[in-house]
Amino acid sequence: MNKIKEQKQQKYGYSPISDEEVFGIAKEYAAQHYGRFDFVVRKAEGAWLYDIEGNKYLDCLAAYSAANQGHHHPKIVNAIVDALRGNYASVLSNMVYTDVMALFSKKLATLLPQLGPRFGNQGNKVLPKNGGVESVETAIKAIRFYGFKQKGIPDGKQEIIVFDNNFHGRMITVISFSTTEKYKKGFGPLTPGFISVEYGNLKAVENAVNENTAGILVEPMQGEGGMYQPPEGFLKGLREISDENDLLLVFDEIQVGLGRTGKMFCFEYENVIPDGIILGKAISGGLLPLSAFVSNSEIMDMVFTPGSDGSTFGGYPLACVAGIAALDVIINEDLPARAAKMGEILKSRIMKIAEHSAHIKEVRGRGLFIGIEVNNGNAMEYCQKLLKLGVLANDSHGHTIRISPPLIINEEQIDYLIERLEKVLLD
Repeated sequence: MNKIKEQKQQKYGYSPISDEEVFGIAKEYAAQHYGRFDFVVRKAEGAWLYDIEGNKYLDCLAAYSAANQGHHHPKIVNAIVDALRGNYASVLSNMVYTDVMALFSKKLATLLPQLGPRFGNQGNKVLPKNGGVESVETAIKAIRFYGFKQKGIPDGKQEIIVFDNNFHGRMITVISFSTTEKYKKGFGPLTPGFISVEYGNLKAVENAVNENTAGILVEPMQGEGGMYQPPEGFLKGLREISDENDLLLVFDEIQVGLGRTGKMFCFEYENVIPDGIILGKAISGGLLPLSAFVSNSEIMDMVFTPGSDGSTFGGYPLACVAGIAALDVIINEDLPARAAKMGEILKSRIMKIAEHSAHIKEVRGRGLFIGIEVNNGNAMEYCQKLLKLGVLANDSHGHTIRISPPLIINEEQIDYLIERLEKVLLD
């Protein structure tokens, strides 16, 4: 009997150790820098997560958009396995070229429209990194160097306009301009050179521009800040301000790009073209760390020359193999259109719940990037209840339940989710 139980446990996960053992080992040997649910995921497939007993949970986080294609998408998995077996997966010195990195760069550069068209139509260039925050810092370097080289701002005086409640990662430079105190308290001295203004407020942006302003860094929709989309015309206004003042406008679409909001890129909603874009998470299908900063070729060649930047694993072959396959899946399966269709169905059904719920303050979002703001500001309590019912969700900024499942979600799975949302929001 024990042998049968052990075989069953081994089927779901890397090891047969119990959840309690996992909690104990992690608490003793791993940094406690996340507040985690008491839930050990042993298997992830499609839109589902499984515990050691094989019980399934609908993943409504998708690792913050990293698993847009669904967990372990077979086409991405097969590409990775082929690379490992074919011996073209290993990290190599950046002193040599690889065909995989070249092809990945071409696929991503040409998937985007011409960025920064005011700088010419000579195409885009890609600078790959690992986690998304690395590409955020790459974008910051690009903006600062542009201010120094092109605008003549004294080095060290460059300023970048950012926005309240932003989230761009947790490295020192990035947390330095966060308005969330817990992200930065005790980690000083912080990096200067950032001016934060109210999200969606164009007048505040105009007032913040001065002779040292080099650029603007913005999320076309805020995720961690509360699942907010800006007022209509905001991105167009940022484009106009940037053009009038010779600023680099960079969009961080790590969470909202690559189909999440119902379009390939979130900026398409206002038909506004940035000078640079930051992408990550879904760019590798959630299987390997990969991110990228992409900009107009003229900007990229101006800023980055041999020795000015580098990364041992940035753009290494296995990650690029995953990246090519992941982009192919998004394109070939038309996941942006699927997100738009399923998102419309899901949001409309959540809105019906809101009509009869005393707990819901507002429902907002685009595509499969939906936030349910609750009246009492304790979104995590509802997420805990959802987990007990077989749904993994999380809070955004404390007050909003974040619903962002893999883009492959179907109507049957939406029924499953709605049934459980009703149980926790209509009590």
